[in-house]
Amino acid sequence: MNFDRTEYIQQPIPILLELKALFNPKDKIIIFEIGACEGEDSIKYSRLFNNASIYAFEPLPENIKLIKNNLSKYGIKNVACYNKALSSKEGTAEFYVSTGIPPSSIESDWDFGNKSSSLLAPAKHLEIASFIKFNKKIEVETITIKSFCERNNINLIDFIHMDVQGAELMVLEGAGDYISSIKAIWLEVSKIDLYKEQPLVNDIKDFMQLNNFALIKDDLKEVQGDQLYISKKYYKKTRVGLVIKAMCVKSKLARIVKKLKFFKYQDYVFY
Repeated sequence: MNFDRTEYIQQPIPILLELKALFNPKDKIIIFEIGACEGEDSIKYSRLFNNASIYAFEPLPENIKLIKNNLSKYGIKNVACYNKALSSKEGTAEFYVSTGIPPSSIESDWDFGNKSSSLLAPAKHLEIASFIKFNKKIEVETITIKSFCERNNINLIDFIHMDVQGAELMVLEGAGDYISSIKAIWLEVSKIDLYKEQPLVNDIKDFMQLNNFALIKDDLKEVQGDQLYISKKYYKKTRVGLVIKAMCVKSKLARIVKKLKFFKYQDYVFY
């Protein structure tokens, strides 16, 4: 498998058009990357939003070292990293550490095995990706979105990128009433329990709808994928839809977008 970190960082952000419609790249927005792993996505967001304040949260101490090295390597100045796990409450918790190398991999600086660690014990993940092993548990410090924001005088989060391997609902619940101060959330969802007691896609959908969020992009395929929710408190469907459509028309992909009826499946309806 021929893949490395630089190649990943150079790949376009999957929700690039949506982010440009939601935020001005020149604005001083606040971004949380929750489950930052090695910090590659924070680097991507830093390059897109030069004036943003980006907070990267990662429970594994080994990954924190990698994040700091990568931020230095790519000259990133607006990302602060925290060796903590975001959850539904403050304290400590067991953290299941993943390792492993896929059989088809070749020598690379991309660590395939460290991206499945979770606050939840593995379940069907062991069947789907058998090369990933969970042979180690560590104790990690847990905090909540609400407590972190209160301590750091953060009144509004513009965008959250969340990849916490089944613990999404725990993180969202930890926002408490602060959930109404979040504009947009891009998170991973699953149709099956890759981890024990993992909330599934409909559980996430119910929570988001209850808290006045609308699903505007759905990349869920087969077992798992990502979804983008925006707060109806801050956005109207017409503005988001029309701006993204206009951006697509101007892009080199306009013909492909039109042909594939890119907007038909979502239509930016709040449901």
